Amino acid sequence: VQLQASGGGSVQAGGSLRLSCVDSRRTASNNGVGWFRQPPGKEREFVAVISWNGGSTLYTDSVKGRFIVSRDRAKNTVYLQMNNLKPEDTAVYYCAAALGGRLTAQAADYRSWGQGTQVTVSS
Repeated sequence: VQLQASGGGSVQAGGSLRLSCVDSRRTASNNGVGWFRQPPGKEREFVAVISWNGGSTLYTDSVKGRFIVSRDRAKNTVYLQMNNLKPEDTAVYYCAAALGGRLTAQAADYRSWGQGTQVTVSS
């Protein structure tokens, strides 16, 4: 069962987007949920993760102060609010469920990857 990301689009630098990650089968309700992205021609990289109860978060340095990860357990949805977007944020964004209880930036520690959503930031 996969988590489904949506909400991508094309914006100008400085703009904002909010991505959503829906866990329709509630398979990750007791797990952290992470966001990753894959820029064109590059490897997939960690963006942010939120704990199962929303009490803890972890961000990669390049998005700190600009992106906010949150979750609405009643809606089985995790959000990634992206502000002050930069061209280097252009990528396909994915969400996935953490395998263990700790917050991690390693893609190998996640499961239930779904299709990503494209974010394009123009200068």
